[in-house]
Amino acid sequence: MTPSLVIPEHEIEFIAVRAQGAGGQNVNKVSNAVHLRFDIRASSLPEEVKERLLRFGDQRVTRTGVVVIKSQQHRSLERNREEAIARLQALVVAAAHVPKKRRPTRPTRGSKVRRLESKKRHSQLKAQRSRIFD
Repeated sequence: MTPSLVIPEHEIEFIAVRAQGAGGQNVNKVSNAVHLRFDIRASSLPEEVKERLLRFGDQRVTRTGVVVIKSQQHRSLERNREEAIARLQALVVAAAHVPKKRRPTRPTRGSKVRRLESKKRHSQLKAQRSRIFD
């Protein structure tokens, strides 16, 4: 991440929960999965990054502006925690990327001619497939 987009640890909240799925007895007794919660509006991110994150339309961002990431891939709590932080950083980096403005263009005269020629050839090919009546 760039130096201006470092997320301080005190802005991230971790909740240890039990993981789902296969794993035998270990799943039933150990809380290895992690729920990461990050409040976008209360964070120290730049305002334009906050706005892009809120408008992202990502399912991990709630209506109240909180990012919730669940990580349960690994057997250890610490590795799940690291993975959740990495996913949050990737989300913030994606929101920090400013998309280039699109400049509208027009098709060239040559491309229009080529398109119409292709349509004519295709039309003739389809016309040859029809029945011939005497």
